[in-house]
Amino acid sequence: MYHLRRIAILAVVVGLVIFLATFLPRVLNPVPPSKEKQEADQRWINTSPHWLDRQACRWFSLCGLLHLKSDPPAKPKNKDDHGHELRHLLGQDPTTASSRGGSNNRNSQLKEIPDYVLNYAPLVHLYSQEFFWPSDIADHMKHVTPDLDDGTWTFNESEPLTLSNLNELSSKLGFEHVNSKDDVESRPRWLHSKRNRPVAFSDNDEGQIQESEPDQFLSDETTWYEVDRDHPLQRISDPRKLPGGRPRPLARRSLIEPFREQQRLMSHEDQDESNKPDESGYSRAPATLVLVDKGSGIIDAFWFFFYAYNLGQTVLGTRYGNHVGDWEHCMIRFEAGIPRAVFFSEHEGGQAYAWHAVEKRGNETEIQRPVIYSAVGSHAMYATPGNHPYVLPFGILKDVTDKGPLWDPSKNLRGYWYDYQAKEDEGLEPVKENADAPTNWFHYKGTWGDKLYGLDDIRQWRLFGQYHYVTGPQGPKFKNLGREKVCQTWRCRIIHSIAEGKKGSWHS
Repeated sequence: MYHLRRIAILAVVVGLVIFLATFLPRVLNPVPPSKEKQEADQRWINTSPHWLDRQACRWFSLCGLLHLKSDPPAKPKNKDDHGHELRHLLGQDPTTASSRGGSNNRNSQLKEIPDYVLNYAPLVHLYSQEFFWPSDIADHMKHVTPDLDDGTWTFNESEPLTLSNLNELSSKLGFEHVNSKDDVESRPRWLHSKRNRPVAFSDNDEGQIQESEPDQFLSDETTWYEVDRDHPLQRISDPRKLPGGRPRPLARRSLIEPFREQQRLMSHEDQDESNKPDESGYSRAPATLVLVDKGSGIIDAFWFFFYAYNLGQTVLGTRYGNHVGDWEHCMIRFEAGIPRAVFFSEHEGGQAYAWHAVEKRGNETEIQRPVIYSAVGSHAMYATPGNHPYVLPFGILKDVTDKGPLWDPSKNLRGYWYDYQAKEDEGLEPVKENADAPTNWFHYKGTWGDKLYGLDDIRQWRLFGQYHYVTGPQGPKFKNLGREKVCQTWRCRIIHSIAEGKKGSWHS
């Protein structure tokens, strides 16, 4: 009887493992893999040098068990790190965020950033205990190398990888990934980008958080929520008035002189690198602003935020989802200069909020700007601080946000206008305020981080379909910038209150 009981327990355990191995991956990845992905997965499993590991991976979805170990956010200081984190000052690098250079003829042809885009630029609360701060994509190029066979990369000295030649070299040499020059598990300083932590806002700005009242909501007098050049704006009521007959307000920031942001962008009076800037919310890492004209007076302002590293979340003490390079974004849709909605990117999806629903910062005499919360490690973007469960039930997997350092991306950015209907490798132009900003990088089709590590790499494991390290992301061009709806995917629901947004997540 004793042995029978042990055999029954063992059968139950084996049955549970098999159930989890087949059911859990389908829950986490509900889209059935294509034949090509299945074949690629078999090749990946075959990278393991151990027969037992390959069988456990195929039959029980337990891959690289011998590689399991703790993966803390920070490691002891690397003695071999020679301070690669230090960057060129603005104006000293051809790929900097703003520059006065360039021909006058070209400058006259370029479009400026509309006032209202900067007036209503988002403010981002980074997590207070964040380990991986915003990074400069120009600096990132110095720490990665094309994913090519040994000896193939011959341009390293004569033509280093930069934002100005990334796509050109990718097309010429055929690489689709850029890999870190350093072992990321040694946590080199450039991965953390601590010097890019935003300068704290002054205490005088505290307590100015405002939320719109329901009676201030804009009515849906047009189809602003579903517009592109092939689907023009449709008017469903008098567009010249707001509810109650009030005139449409002008998009302007009353207490800030005209073009202040543009003048700041073009300023080269930077302090010595050892001194912190004195402006609240400034980060050394430029944000990327991509403006897309959808026609009918609709402008989508995409704010992209880059981080050198994405630290995945832990489930039952095991970390999943790390990758080099991390692009996050929010998008503000404007109709005739009036903000209508905000999209928050979250992992593979995101949520769209009506403008009146999101938290704002600013007092009654100032333009009120939307506030975004960036999750620790993953940098996913949310409308509120706190815990944000996703995919798994019972809060097993969750993002965490709080009111950490407040980042004002409008104070340091690279700005562009993008025509999503242009020919391949065309359509991107820098804004007039930074006429010499590079554009070649934007068309790069590959990833901004390491290729998926194989099972022969001791840093890699995969349990129930979830990898310790995944492939880095593609860049801004591949975030559906020509979208008709506010959301990144076709399935899109506009959320009209914070309470409504808390009921679901990006995948619901």
